[in-house]
Amino acid sequence: MDNQETLKNIKSRLSLRQPLKDSLDIVAHLVDLLELAEINDPAVLQEALEKVRTHYPTYIDFERDFISVAFSIATGVGKTRLMGAIMAYLYLTGRSRNFFVLAPNLTIYEKLIEDFGNPAFSKYVFRGFEEIVANPPVIITGDNYAQSTGLFSGQEMRINVFNISKFNKDTAEERSKENKNKLPRIKRISEYLGQSYWEYLIKLDDLVILMDEAHRYHADKSKQAIAELRPVLGIELTATPILDEKGARFKNIVFEYSLAQALHDGKYIKIPSIATRANFDAKGKTPDEMERIKLEDAISVPLNQ
Repeated sequence: MDNQETLKNIKSRLSLRQPLKDSLDIVAHLVDLLELAEINDPAVLQEALEKVRTHYPTYIDFERDFISVAFSIATGVGKTRLMGAIMAYLYLTGRSRNFFVLAPNLTIYEKLIEDFGNPAFSKYVFRGFEEIVANPPVIITGDNYAQSTGLFSGQEMRINVFNISKFNKDTAEERSKENKNKLPRIKRISEYLGQSYWEYLIKLDDLVILMDEAHRYHADKSKQAIAELRPVLGIELTATPILDEKGARFKNIVFEYSLAQALHDGKYIKIPSIATRANFDAKGKTPDEMERIKLEDAISVPLNQ
């Protein structure tokens, strides 16, 4: 199966919505355009940047010490499914089988583990994708990486899922009165691996990082730790491509499908509704009565549509 056929197959199997199909097409184009390899030479990185700018004129900068591109997609359109599609494409075309997914909080972290690693989960991303289900991905998490075994054999996809707060904690030096400079947990030798998990990750020559809610990973602490992993590619996904309180936008956006556009299209997300009553007077109503009225009105909207 050639790359175009693989691309078509993934779009169909994962039931991608049009904005996600467009995004996947861009990833496929970029990995054809750029060689996915660790870049240590600033001049080579600059050459890669110029190639991206040539094809995407609004693109300004990688914003990181490696090739990184951002997709600004409204919440509810399916960023998790897009992550799965990107990993499937890079894996099935032989570009990469090692992925590192960053989650913005514990709730999403736990959900992503289910999304990518539990075939019984109702929203399992790879359901029905025989090529992957037959050889399911190995899921390594921020909780079990120190005990992970079998990482160095087999041809399955390997998906690391880390919560950003734990990732920052585990990559920071631990300091105390007794030990002024102690290696962080992820950088300590593991008896299971014979090296630290950090060393294992850095030595991978095909590591791709996917950043969910990427606007959370531009602080110096996160940015430095991510760069130390030396990924060959960064995929940033966010519905809020804003870097600071001044409103500065991401400089590495290659695709944007905003909330305004999603609401205008009316296809992928629900349009919010506010239930009100004509000539309603709240005077004399207790807080409990007001709460009951709000709930009744909220229920009445979908029932009357």
